[in-house]
Amino acid sequence: MKTVLGILGTLAIIGVGWFGMYRGWRNRQQRQADLAPLPVVPESKAKGVEGVYVATTTAGDWMDRIAVHELGVRSTADLAVSEAGLIFHRHGAADVFIPVGHLTGVRTDRGIAGKVTAEASGLVVVTWTHDGHELDTGFRPRRKADTAPLTESISTLIGAES
Repeated sequence: MKTVLGILGTLAIIGVGWFGMYRGWRNRQQRQADLAPLPVVPESKAKGVEGVYVATTTAGDWMDRIAVHELGVRSTADLAVSEAGLIFHRHGAADVFIPVGHLTGVRTDRGIAGKVTAEASGLVVVTWTHDGHELDTGFRPRRKADTAPLTESISTLIGAES
């Protein structure tokens, strides 16, 4: 009988924890509901750098994940850099397009909501504006050797627009 009560108690605690996370995510979506829909992703067959789209957060607050428009959904992706901007081709989530005119910066960093790396330059973080909000989007290239060239190409793209 004690075992059954122990199992039921554990399941109840897990259920309450899951419900709390669900409510927190829904509340975050409600608070961020004023963020306008994202720009339409242009047609592109270009393959980019393989890696993981980690998350989009409020710029400067690496833990404030954006929950609306699937921007907070972590997924495998490839990041294509084109004259039009950046296209995150995501698997299992909607693609994300950041027009070149919205890009304001790029850097490497150690972490963003959903991912912290051991090395200080493990993530490529792109800063951009959308609908009056400044955002950071984190991307972890699959191969470490891709980090510097990717960061440089995005930096060049931003410089070309200025």
